[in-house]
Amino acid sequence: MASRKQLEVHSGDQTPQKWCISLGEEVFKRFISQGSPAVHKVFNEGSLFSPLLFGKFFDPSDAFPLWEFESDILLSNLRSSGQSTVDWSQTDQDYVLKAELPGVGNNVQVCVEKGKVVEISGQWKQQRESKTKDWKSGHWWEYGYVRRLELPEDADWRRIEASVSNDMLIEIRIPKNIMDGDASQGNDAARKDSEAGGS
Repeated sequence: MASRKQLEVHSGDQTPQKWCISLGEEVFKRFISQGSPAVHKVFNEGSLFSPLLFGKFFDPSDAFPLWEFESDILLSNLRSSGQSTVDWSQTDQDYVLKAELPGVGNNVQVCVEKGKVVEISGQWKQQRESKTKDWKSGHWWEYGYVRRLELPEDADWRRIEASVSNDMLIEIRIPKNIMDGDASQGNDAARKDSEAGGS
């Protein structure tokens, strides 16, 4: 039986200096070549948190416009080789992201930044005492993982829901803001009622 746990979606920026150090391609190559099995599990090519997920290097701490692309197209190479553990789609009501978590450190967090970016992050290695207060403020990849995604313009970020199934699969649902459409439909219905009553 599958266990499902709702995650609290935080809003606001708890760590003002987070992600201030970018992960460059050469730094990543050195890091991954010297990495432990845990590093490879977190940052493997098919992982949501890999800089190579989209076919070429892209720092996961930079916001990516995910929903402007179709997952079948963007991930076609990874899917054909069975490497992808990520999928996203949209319906008339919402945007959906599903991804396998790395399985190291089950402290995943979901945060919405200024109503424009959704951020999924977690720690895979405990930070030793250091001058920086938070692992997100320094060389974050040495301690954790992140994927930041631009929210579509019609996303209702206040109603985002996130859950984890079996401590392995994260699902994020972002409702579409359909108030404008509902309001105009409501006005059309009210106008039709008044016209029917007036004749």
